[in-house]
Formats: sequence, structure tokens, C-alpha cells
Amino acid sequence: MVFFDVTIGGAPAGRIVMELFAKDVPKTAENFRALCTGEKGIGKSGEPLHYKGSAFHRVIPDFVIQGGDFTRGNGTGGESIYGGKFSDENFIRKHIKPGMVSMANAGPDTNGSNFFICTVPCALLDGKHVVFGEVVEGMDVLKNIEKVGSRSGMCAKSVIIADIGQL
Repeated sequence: MVFFDVTIGGAPAGRIVMELFAKDVPKTAENFRALCTGEKGIGKSGEPLHYKGSAFHRVIPDFVIQGGDFTRGNGTGGESIYGGKFSDENFIRKHIKPGMVSMANAGPDTNGSNFFICTVPCALLDGKHVVFGEVVEGMDVLKNIEKVGSRSGMCAKSVIIADIGQL
């Protein structure tokens, strides 16, 4: 289990706790786990390999909240613990309910550090994005994040991952 402590507009918003599916997608789950601890140090980009201080840069109510780009902050950057992008492991798990955590990508086999959390079932994403975890605590925090999002994905207030860790 890993967690994010989140702020919205600079104010504490609560904790999101996620269980990772390490048995189904070990490489993907390990990438996310390590980025939640910061244990891998500095990446090839020269940036620290962790989510602390990064933003949820895309929030679309009744769809997804997306984050994980700690190099550019807009979804075009980021880096995996493996040094760049890595392949899709499999698509065993599906986007069947709110709270599923999945890799955001730019097409097949382009996983890095960008991820999203579904706020509704998202079957249209099945077979395109690797599901590697689910939210087990903090769905109320997700709902509050959604409130500052928009159809375009732009946020009315900054949504920051203020702290990270493993439980």
C-alpha cells in the first residue's frame, strides 16, 4: 500500500491510499511504489524520481484525475524508475469501477511515471492503459479534487501531491 497526501489550493485535502496489484503487473506496480517512496534517487532527467511536490495536472470530472509528470508538470514528461519508458505488461485488470489506478501513456509501450485514477468506470480505456492498483481509502479526496477540474482538464486551483509514502 502506498499513499499521497494531497493539497488543493494550498490547503490540506486528505490522504489517498492505494493497493498495488504486484502479482498481476509486478514491473508496473514496482515503478509506482518506488516513485511513492523516492528510494531510487535522481533519474536520467536529473530530477528526483518521486511524486512528492508534483501536480495533478489534468482533472476531468466524472472521468479521471491525472498526475505523475514530475519533470514538466503537464503530462508530456516524467520518467520511470527503469530510465525512460517501459512496455505495457498486460491488460488483465480492467477499469471497472471508480478508484482504479492506471498508467497514462502516449500509445502502446510508452509508460513512464504519468498515471491516472478513474472516478467512474472507464471501459473505453481497457486494453490501452495498464491498471496496476486501486484506491482503498480517500475516495472523498478524489471527489474534492474533481470539484476543481473542468471538461478541458484544467484546474481552478492547484492540486499537489504534498507527501508520499509506503504503508
